[in-house]
Amino acid sequence: MAKKAAGTSGGTPAVVALEKAGVPFSLHAYTHDPASASYGEEAADALGVDPARVFKTLVADVDGTLTVAVVPVSGSLDLKALAAAVGGKRAAMADPAAAERTTGYVRGGISPLGQRKRLPTAVDASALTYSTIHVSAGRRGLEVELEPGALVELTGAKVAEIARA
Repeated sequence: MAKKAAGTSGGTPAVVALEKAGVPFSLHAYTHDPASASYGEEAADALGVDPARVFKTLVADVDGTLTVAVVPVSGSLDLKALAAAVGGKRAAMADPAAAERTTGYVRGGISPLGQRKRLPTAVDASALTYSTIHVSAGRRGLEVELEPGALVELTGAKVAEIARA
């Protein structure tokens, strides 16, 4: 892996973090359509990848702490399961402006890697059933493919069943 897709300047904070850590990865670029209803489904369709292998990065508020959830685009986040996974009681989706300000990324391009402030993170257990998964590389239209174990290690994530089909 460890290669950049043609025509991409992969210098997002997520890519820089991967390069600095020496983690093998591949970048995959596609043309983002601003009219797309779902960033994750758009990525899966554009790249021809099973939506179960493309993971979206969501930011939730768990007991007053912004927390990252990484779940397949083919499912949805189970907020109760997320709260339990990180030792909390209540979870709600974070204010989008707060998520953008804290991570340093824009909605639809939030990566679990290279965030401005490292947040508690949980990755859905289904990620570990694949040899590689796709997550946002830090901007709309750019995905990074990497081993799920590397994502868990780099983010210090808890692995739990936090997604619903």
